[in-house]
Amino acid sequence: MSIRELTPEQARARQLDGVLLIDVREAHERAGGMAEGALGVAKGALLADPGRHLPDPEREFMLICQSGKRSGDAVAVLAEAGYGRLASVAGGTVAWRVAGLPLVQPLLDADERDFYDRYSRHLLLPQVGEAGQRRLRQSRVLVLGAGGLGAPASFYLAAAGVGHLRIADDDVVERSNLHRQIIHTEAAVGMAKVASARERLLALNPHVEVEAIRERVSSDNIDALMQGVDVVLDGSDNFPLRYLLNDACIKHAKPLVYAAIERFDGQVSVFDAGRQRGQAPCYRCLFPEPPPPEFAPNCSEAGVLGVLPGLAGVMQATEVLKLLLDIGEPLTGRLLRFDALQMRFRETRITADPACPVCAPSVPFPGYIDYAAFCSHRA
Repeated sequence: MSIRELTPEQARARQLDGVLLIDVREAHERAGGMAEGALGVAKGALLADPGRHLPDPEREFMLICQSGKRSGDAVAVLAEAGYGRLASVAGGTVAWRVAGLPLVQPLLDADERDFYDRYSRHLLLPQVGEAGQRRLRQSRVLVLGAGGLGAPASFYLAAAGVGHLRIADDDVVERSNLHRQIIHTEAAVGMAKVASARERLLALNPHVEVEAIRERVSSDNIDALMQGVDVVLDGSDNFPLRYLLNDACIKHAKPLVYAAIERFDGQVSVFDAGRQRGQAPCYRCLFPEPPPPEFAPNCSEAGVLGVLPGLAGVMQATEVLKLLLDIGEPLTGRLLRFDALQMRFRETRITADPACPVCAPSVPFPGYIDYAAFCSHRA
């Protein structure tokens, strides 16, 4: 069918004669500016109940969107529903702005204005949108470690609007940290890492809550740290803590986003056996035993390319956001390895071990063990 279109100038003239102009964009789009005098009703809401917003089918209405496509589509649907005096504004608000016609910003309180401005690029993504962004704001993530992995990951999680970050680390900032732990600065040397991280994250996004826990994570406090969180991000650098986190996530049925780095190599995965017993593997399914120390030196012994933790940490943050939003395909059951020197990536499938002593479906949680002794014994 033929859609009646008006130029912005024609629509403005009709509007001044008393014809109602309706902006059918989403609220976050209208927050950036809308035609003066227009009524904001999202296309979905308008088409779901046109009688509520357009009670008189004989009245003349005009619809406007960003470019003219959505308004044109809405006019076609409404015409079939019996509305005969409708028009779409050609070129939408983009053309309206180019024509120099008056635009206004909706009245919003400071928090809502910040929300729409800060996350405007997220809000444009259908996979996120306003509902997803508000979901992120209600989410809670536990970040174990404010070092090489935790630094970039927490930076991006705060920037993305994850509402509550609980960061646990008992270390202090050293100058040798600064080439890779980008959340810390020269002025923070000697400061507790969690305090330094909290300061920087709040400077980036004052609307997130950052809970700084300056404690050494152990079997004694891990259950308290897990309370109320949606996802756990492993930024640890030692095997005892990795096994502890794995077991705690199975006990509390929380997904664990894992990464490890060494020299020029890194690996990332998601372990979700706590929620998917028998289907998704856990860390123990991949590494039933820790390797001998000579095969897994830490950064202080082997060195590390400064950008490497950034690569792995940003991947971890990406996986956390996907889990919180329930979008895409997480790295569950897949180990992604990368070689930064050659810039090559390799993916390995991981399956759940039916004989795993912690995550097998029929196995009750065995309780925490002495992880330091377990790792030293195996070594």
